[in-house]
Amino acid sequence: MLTEQQRAIVKSTVPLLEAGGEALTTHFYNIMLSENEGVQPLFNSVHQQTGAQPRALARSVLMYAKHIDDLSGLGNLPAQIIHKHVSLQVQPEHYPIVGNYLLRAIREVLGAEIATDEVIAAWAAAYGQLADILIGAEKGIYAANAQAEGGWQGARRFVVAGKQAESVEVTSFILCPEDGGKVLVHQSGQFIGLRLEIDGKEVRRNYSLSQAANGESLRISVKREQGGVVSSHLHDKVQVGDVLEVFAPAGFFVLDSSDKPLVFMAAGVGITPIMAMLEQALKTQRPITLIHCSRSPAVQPFRAQLLALAQQHPQLKLRLAYEHEAVELPMQNVQVVAGMADARLLQSWLPEDKDVQAYFLGPVGFMRVAQQALQQAGVPAAQCHYEFFGPAQALAA
Repeated sequence: MLTEQQRAIVKSTVPLLEAGGEALTTHFYNIMLSENEGVQPLFNSVHQQTGAQPRALARSVLMYAKHIDDLSGLGNLPAQIIHKHVSLQVQPEHYPIVGNYLLRAIREVLGAEIATDEVIAAWAAAYGQLADILIGAEKGIYAANAQAEGGWQGARRFVVAGKQAESVEVTSFILCPEDGGKVLVHQSGQFIGLRLEIDGKEVRRNYSLSQAANGESLRISVKREQGGVVSSHLHDKVQVGDVLEVFAPAGFFVLDSSDKPLVFMAAGVGITPIMAMLEQALKTQRPITLIHCSRSPAVQPFRAQLLALAQQHPQLKLRLAYEHEAVELPMQNVQVVAGMADARLLQSWLPEDKDVQAYFLGPVGFMRVAQQALQQAGVPAAQCHYEFFGPAQALAA
C-alpha cells in the first residue's frame, strides 16, 4: 500500500514526466519488446513506429501521478485501458513484466541521481496499486463474459461465414462460432479481439463490432491500412470458411438507454461501431442525426446502407461531407456538402435542442473538431461520448 511519503515522491516526479515522459516510455517499450517476446503480441508495432503508443503511455503515467491522491480524477482513462486489455486478453502474469521494465526505464532515463532508491520504491508501490486495480476489474469482466449465455473466456474459434466489401477500402467479415453455439449479446459500440498467426508470429488486434447483437454471429468491418500487416492479411488471405480465434466483446463506448435524441458523428472507418448503435437505436422512437465525413463516396463504408436507412426511417437525418467530391442526393432526410467538415459545419447540423446524447469517433483531428462543435453548441460534457481506435490521446488542443 502506498504511504503518504511515497505519494509525495510520486507527485514530485510530475514535472519530470511533463518534460520527458515520452522519452521514458519510448525507452521502456524499446527494451521490453526487444528483450521479452512473450508480450510482443499485445502491442501494435505500427503504434510503436508512429510514437502513438509511447505518447499514450506517457500521458497515462503522467495523469496517474497527478491524480495519485484521488484516482476519480482520471475519468474514463482506467476504463479505456481495462477494456482494451480485456479485448487482447492481458493476464495478471503480464503485469510484473511490464512493471519491472517500467522501473528499469525510469532508472535508466532519469539517472541514479534523480531516480534514487526512494523514487524507485515509491513508483514500484504506485505501479503495484494500479496493477491491482486493473487486474481486479479485468478479472470481473472475464468472469462476466464466461458466465453469460453464449459467452466464453480466452480464445474461441469462429468461422468466417461471409466476406463483403463495404467500400474500396473496408471489408466486413461475418463470424459464426465453429461449435455452433450461441454468441453472447454484446452492447452496441463494443469491440472484439482477434488472435492470428502471420508469417510465424502471433499478433493480436481489436476491431469494432459493426452490427448489433443477434445471438448468432459477429461482424467486424476492417479498413485496409497502408503498411498494416493484420488488415492486409485479413483482406488478402482470410476467406469464407477460414477459422479465426476471437476474444469476447469488451468496451465502454456503448449506446445509452435514455430516450434523449441521438447525434452520431464519424469520419471514415469510425462509422463501424456507430453502425451497430444505429441499428439498435432505430428500433426506438429516438430522433437521430448521423453525420459522416469521408474523402469521397467511393471510400465511404456503408454508404448504400445509410442512404437506404434514411429513406426507411423518418426519424433519421443523414448528413454527409465529402472532402474531394460530392454528389447531390434528392432525398428529404439527407444533406450533402463538399469540402472538409469544420466545427461550424458540424454545429450547424446539430438538432435545435442540444439536450442530446452525442457519440463521435474517427481520426484524432476530426474528434477534436467534433468535441469543439459539441462544446460550443452547449451539449453537456457528460452527454458527449468518444472512443479511440488506437492508443488513447488527449483531445484538448
